[in-house]
Amino acid sequence: MTYESGQEKPSLMQVYAKFRTSSDFIQYEEDTNNLKCWISYIRTLVDINTLQQHIMPILKNEKWSSLEELKKVIPIENIVITIDTDVVMEKLLDGFIIINLSEYGLPCLVVKATINKAREVSLPEVEFSVVGPKEAFVESIESNINLIRKRVNNEKLRIFEMNVGDLSKTKVAILSVEGVSDEQNVQTVIQRIKDIHFDQISDSSFISQMISDKTTSPFPQFLDTERPDRVSSILAEGKVGIMVDGSPHVLIGPTTLIEFFSAFDDYFYNWIVASFFRLIRLFAVSFSILITPIYVAVLTYHYELIPSDLLGTLIASRRGVPLPPILEAIFLELVIELLREAGARLPTKVGQTIGIVGGIVLGTASVEAGITSNILLIFVALAALASFTTPIYAIGNTIRMLRFPFLLLALWFGVLGIVICFCFLMTHLLRLTSLGRPFLEPIYPPRTIDMKDAFIRLPFSFMSKRPQQLRTKRPRRFSANNAKKHKDIDE
Repeated sequence: MTYESGQEKPSLMQVYAKFRTSSDFIQYEEDTNNLKCWISYIRTLVDINTLQQHIMPILKNEKWSSLEELKKVIPIENIVITIDTDVVMEKLLDGFIIINLSEYGLPCLVVKATINKAREVSLPEVEFSVVGPKEAFVESIESNINLIRKRVNNEKLRIFEMNVGDLSKTKVAILSVEGVSDEQNVQTVIQRIKDIHFDQISDSSFISQMISDKTTSPFPQFLDTERPDRVSSILAEGKVGIMVDGSPHVLIGPTTLIEFFSAFDDYFYNWIVASFFRLIRLFAVSFSILITPIYVAVLTYHYELIPSDLLGTLIASRRGVPLPPILEAIFLELVIELLREAGARLPTKVGQTIGIVGGIVLGTASVEAGITSNILLIFVALAALASFTTPIYAIGNTIRMLRFPFLLLALWFGVLGIVICFCFLMTHLLRLTSLGRPFLEPIYPPRTIDMKDAFIRLPFSFMSKRPQQLRTKRPRRFSANNAKKHKDIDE
């Protein structure tokens, strides 16, 4: 805690006076075996069993005459004696018990008795996979670090902790692998987080929005994941992880656009199967963004692009529809988004019912009422389905939002408008960075080495080097030649 020039630290009386305004602050005098002492703590942060079973019996039964002697006999680790009132204030808020020999006297004995209530490690909900580990992060930062420590069982795993938030004092941990991660990336993350001046940090998404290179971009510039196996693997590549206490998601940076379409399941399958699935996702994203704008552009300006065999079907489907293509497209897109939001906000069972029944009823009713054509209904449903193939939830939201500017430009300029919007999108992506690294890498700048795990995933034997854009201290993960020799000897 910092003070202005000439301002003194508060006395212990002033510290306790601040806490007495809260009803859960407890302070009382206790008669012990030898002398009296004062005990202070915040009831809602302290494990009462620790106080009653490990501290009070020692105070009442053991003979001690000083805090130094008491420190030696209490069977709890990390006990400290301090005269710093800032430390006393901080430890009270962390769930420690303060013991004084007088009500406002210094020094103080600070004993850890923090209550630990955390959700048990459970299955991933957003990034669920059929194969591979079935563990997901929880809200406790200590549990999350433990999940990473089990997978990166190495002394080089480095964890730097700090408190962020002027009011919340939320614990944030920066993870990296010493000797692998580029120190510039690590220091950039630390400095940006230190520069945050905000009162309440509730989730890792707050940190992501505040330290991104370009906060006005709809594209996430940090990879958000709930899987410990993915974080440990990415840390081994040389990236930096950011954990926030109270958040079950970990941020990873620097990242690239291609990584948002790469599921961690891809590394559990044969490389041919994994590459096929990855290409399917990339096609699905392109289809989701472009299919309805192309429908609007073709029906508004470019009837000559429609094959003659399909033209009759399209005319028949639009017979009796009074709305122009743009209005029926926007209507259906908004209906899909409303159903998605309603399903996400309602309880699970009710949300599933609303999504299925609402989609069927509204879709059928809109076609029968002549508001929309059945072909467009199929296109919009397929586009919505394709947008859900993205393995990272944050990029899925961006994909769904991008359809609307494409639709508007398709209305104004037809196919040319789609091309113009695509050029603006590519210009934005070319200028976008993540921790100063190109967001479109390895497409631009083109890097052949990193292409081995981009659009397709080659076998592990081809991935002997870490991503080039990370500028790691150890670019080589293993020797491909030595691995090949050992394989030939085994054969």
